Amino acid sequence: MSFVRPGAKAAIARWREALIGAGLMALGLYWNLWLTPGLLTWVGLVVVLLGAALFFAGLQKGRSRLGGGGPGVVQIIERRIGFFGPLNGGIVDLDDVTSLTFDPTEHPPHWVITHGTGPGLHIRSNAEGADALFEEVAGVPGLSPGRMAWISGEEGMQQVGRGRRAGVEERIGRLH
Repeated sequence: MSFVRPGAKAAIARWREALIGAGLMALGLYWNLWLTPGLLTWVGLVVVLLGAALFFAGLQKGRSRLGGGGPGVVQIIERRIGFFGPLNGGIVDLDDVTSLTFDPTEHPPHWVITHGTGPGLHIRSNAEGADALFEEVAGVPGLSPGRMAWISGEEGMQQVGRGRRAGVEERIGRLH
């Protein structure tokens, strides 16, 4: 028997990094401001800074989590993104990704990963493990974790392309 409502449990799970960061900032402020000056006040200052970094990173990551439990599973193993859904799926090497697009017009919203070796991979935003995309695709040029969180939080937008990796011809052209 659980005394925590399922909605509250889901909210805590979504914002867990930000909540831990806020707790660390509160502990560091307590050590820094309300204790006798000494070594612990300096440790408190360091804990406040670490807590602030974790808090802001947790805010970005929490905004990008759209939930789980939807149809499909996302697996990321050795720089390969795999999506296995009830109607579609596929595997994409992270090095072959040319662009990442968020399409909120589909229900549920989808991340569309295009690559040079085949058709685009449509990943449901509420698929199990879809929040792992947040860390993996952050290396695509033009796509930061904060921008990805902002894009996924927008409603009613048309399909917007984000992050484009240069093709092999473009990369070779820049060498000469």
